[in-house]
Amino acid sequence: MLSISNFAEANAALQTYYDVPGSNTYTLDRMRALMAYLGNPQDRLKVVHIAGTSGKGSTAYYVTSLLHEMGAAKVGLHVSPHVNEVNERLQINGIPVPEADFCRSLRAFLDVVQNSGVMPSYFELMVAFAYYEFDRRQVDYAVIEVGLGGLLDSTNVISREDKVCIITDIGLDHTRVLGNTLSLIAAQKAGIIQQQNTVFTYQQSEEVMRAIRTVCDGQQGILRVIVPQVTPYAGMAALPLFQQRNMYLALQAAQHVCKRDGLSPVGEEQIAHAAQVYIPGRMDVVYSQGKTIIFDGAHNEQKMRVLLASVRAAFPGQDIAVLWRFRKPSPSLSDTAAQIDVLASSARYIIATILPEMGRHHKKHVDSETMRAYLESARVPSYVIEPDLSRACDLLLQRHEPILLVTGSFYMLHDARLRMRL
Repeated sequence: MLSISNFAEANAALQTYYDVPGSNTYTLDRMRALMAYLGNPQDRLKVVHIAGTSGKGSTAYYVTSLLHEMGAAKVGLHVSPHVNEVNERLQINGIPVPEADFCRSLRAFLDVVQNSGVMPSYFELMVAFAYYEFDRRQVDYAVIEVGLGGLLDSTNVISREDKVCIITDIGLDHTRVLGNTLSLIAAQKAGIIQQQNTVFTYQQSEEVMRAIRTVCDGQQGILRVIVPQVTPYAGMAALPLFQQRNMYLALQAAQHVCKRDGLSPVGEEQIAHAAQVYIPGRMDVVYSQGKTIIFDGAHNEQKMRVLLASVRAAFPGQDIAVLWRFRKPSPSLSDTAAQIDVLASSARYIIATILPEMGRHHKKHVDSETMRAYLESARVPSYVIEPDLSRACDLLLQRHEPILLVTGSFYMLHDARLRMRL
């Protein structure tokens, strides 16, 4: 049996599942084989399944909090990626399972997996672990965030007709895997819809809605198209603008579950309490030495635009300096350029860095000249390129702007926060 008694040992044990041969193949074959060996615990769970481009993680947190406020004693939550520590992927009532408990459960689960004859990828393993543990702990509901896409995502192994689906705002992302049009991407996201599922989504572009309706109709699902509301409840008023949108969509799905299963309806007080749930890496604000430091994992143009709009609304008229993780451009260069344009329109100063080396998440370094070409083409008024994250963090803390924003990658946030001693 493996020795796993703390997070360091847990992460070391999980390295075995990094870069598994065939792990980049977008298929459910391994996942289905593993879940069958485990006895398909996912099909013993009442699941709320959440896909989309922007907001799915926050929406998952809000659904979890709302269901608990409605009287569900035990609500499991699985999100990815984790921001601060791996146990964020296994939560009960919005609280990560404590370190000792998490490590003990993971050790026992890895022993089971090693006898299965299946070698899952890291993501497949952690999804299977969540389903397995939620079943073992007999949660009332499991709230599951999709990792990539939907149709062939590792979370998409649930066959229950009472599954509730939420599809958040859709934009262009992961185009090499999901397709290079909104229609193709929307069809992939809608792939989480199974027979007779109830589906909640906001009214989006006709291209997106047509794709969602086609999949939903094919599965004889029930589509609930929600009309966006601006601060519909007083308890949401303190949330950033984009989180108000996520919270309202989460509330519609949670109220459906409430009526279906006879839970206690929520009032303003419960909504306000649910809205206060801590969501790592989403407009995560820290106050230090007279500065307001915001950590947010926005990593595409859509996310960046709503983030900056929310920052400006929350801190009107205040200058912003940004530490931004420059990502190696995809074959379509438009998203990288669009992110820079959004930043340039809102920030007085940009510090461009790269993703630090983080095991399986390490990306190939981008050279400074490539960064410079993008920043110059966007006519960014003032910037510096600092590939070393520690030095980049020091530069940000030395800035005179009252608002400091760290963004561009969920994987960077934890390291940046540690380097800033926050």
